[in-house]
Amino acid sequence: MELKKYNVDSFNLDHTKVRAPYVRIAAQKVGEKGDVVTKFDVRVTQPNKEFMPTGALHAIEHIVAEYLRDEIEGVIDFSPMGCRTGFYLTLWGDVDEEYVAKHLLPVFKKVSEWSGEIPAANEIQCGNFRDMDLDGAKAFAKKWVEGIERDGWQPFK
Repeated sequence: MELKKYNVDSFNLDHTKVRAPYVRIAAQKVGEKGDVVTKFDVRVTQPNKEFMPTGALHAIEHIVAEYLRDEIEGVIDFSPMGCRTGFYLTLWGDVDEEYVAKHLLPVFKKVSEWSGEIPAANEIQCGNFRDMDLDGAKAFAKKWVEGIERDGWQPFK
């Protein structure tokens, strides 16, 4: 079946061939002054088979967004996918998947072992602070870590 091509990279990805967890370059843009921005697909669960409930997704986002900047320079954004199977990580620079996976690993390990308060999980700093599930976040982060350690970062083997 031939599918319509869209302007959105992820809409053109054959989700039946995805093998989560992984890290892949979703897009790379070069600005008119030569600045490079690279967007990564950080897939946590298998598309159309499993998804993260919003509370777990939200808690991962808060913890990773705060501590990712200690591991990787040039972070622009870390945000959840609408399908709730992973996250987009946007960085300044021409960076590859292996570098990102290597530096995401300790951050996701930190989430999987988290015992403190979730950063900024309050009504002043978050628009939906009650929708957090730390136990779920820890379980999905652990699953991602175990998959990357076992199979590597590559999305399609």
